[in-house]
Amino acid sequence: MKLYNTLSRQYEDFQPLEPGKVRMYACGPTVYNYIHVGNARPIILFDVLRRYLEYRGYDVTFVQNFTDVDDKIIRRAAEEGISSAEVAEKYIAEYKKDAAGLGVREATVHPKATENIPQIIALVQTLIDKGYAYPSNGDVYYRTTRFKEYGKLSHQPLEDLQAGARIDVSEQKENPMDFALWKAAKPGEPAWDSPWGPGRPGWHIECSAMVSRYLGKTIDIHCGGQDLIFPHHENEIAQSEAANGCQFVRYWLHNGFISINNQKMSKSLNNFFTVREAAEAYGYGTLRMFMLSAHYRSPLNYSEDALNQAKGALQRLVNARDNLEFLAQNGTDAALTAEEEAFLASLDPYREKFVAAMEDDFNTADAVSVMFELVREVNTATGKDGCSKALAKACLDRLLELDGVLGLLYKQEEGDDLAAWVEDLIAKRQEARKAKNWAEADRIRDELKEKGIILEDTKQGVKWKKA
Repeated sequence: MKLYNTLSRQYEDFQPLEPGKVRMYACGPTVYNYIHVGNARPIILFDVLRRYLEYRGYDVTFVQNFTDVDDKIIRRAAEEGISSAEVAEKYIAEYKKDAAGLGVREATVHPKATENIPQIIALVQTLIDKGYAYPSNGDVYYRTTRFKEYGKLSHQPLEDLQAGARIDVSEQKENPMDFALWKAAKPGEPAWDSPWGPGRPGWHIECSAMVSRYLGKTIDIHCGGQDLIFPHHENEIAQSEAANGCQFVRYWLHNGFISINNQKMSKSLNNFFTVREAAEAYGYGTLRMFMLSAHYRSPLNYSEDALNQAKGALQRLVNARDNLEFLAQNGTDAALTAEEEAFLASLDPYREKFVAAMEDDFNTADAVSVMFELVREVNTATGKDGCSKALAKACLDRLLELDGVLGLLYKQEEGDDLAAWVEDLIAKRQEARKAKNWAEADRIRDELKEKGIILEDTKQGVKWKKA
């Protein structure tokens, strides 16, 4: 597998530190609000990368944190009249609802910053002891000029970064580019005791501490959005490598931005849609399809047309799956013929094409295209009268094998409820037809049609699909 490594700016063969095992970390949300569509892109993409690595036989330990103490959380707590801890728990729960809706599997570990305060304090103390950090009036700052490779991830020397950055200038810092590892407590803010007085961790230090605790000093993959390259990931490298004296991350992966009207979507610009809002309009599955329809490093423009295209594309896959499930239940009981065996063998190259796409820098766009090619072949073969259950089941297995990586055909609770409602109406329609109550049968068909449900009467029974 080849991956584009942000650190080297080159495509590199993926070789984990330990054969057969992958240690992978993704920066999670700061939990003070609902996640927006821009946040959803890395969540979905790196869920798929994890799934693919597991599909290829790797034992993956995947850690994604929650930043549950932060200035934004403190402000939200003041606005809502509750504690910072209550704000964090509220939006962690909302994040989990959205993640589940998007078909994202839970991480192996979801650590919180506040659960790792002793580890953070110990790491800060190590950096002080080694001369990379210094206390100042209850704060502790990282001495960026001390780390000679500072800027190697963003590929800019410290002087250029300093010239282009918005820097918090403070008399307490030795250098304007120095960043906070520990922040002294302010009245009314959550705080923990430390050797430098009561306070709380800075943003960057928490990830370094959690990576070390849950994955080790050197990990295989660290991923996130391009906006995290500097300063967050740059600072993680500086902290971790200075403290541990070894390489922090072997492969850095960063996804492209989502834009709206060609402007980066973000909460700070107030030009974002929450995942909850977008899901209500288009469905969670549509959002997942939208995210996987482009290469992960490419920019992606959020628009009504793009979402409608993704919705239609997803529905074609869903219809194909539902049709195969129907035929696997209602087709003929005949054994596979020699012709059908040959057809199934002819599908093997699709698996190879799918793997080739994913091995080429995790190209989900091409992998999705392979899914549609497979569906086209399968639809042609199983559309014949008298398709056997065995053939339908074998084709379904092929489709679901690849989808186990992309996760597009997961069934949500609302989908199950819809299916039960449709099946109930179909049964009532069948009863009306047996009783030759054609008016009632037509009424039921029209009711379903109004809800976007199309019925098809076949020799194997009544099939239905969304329009």
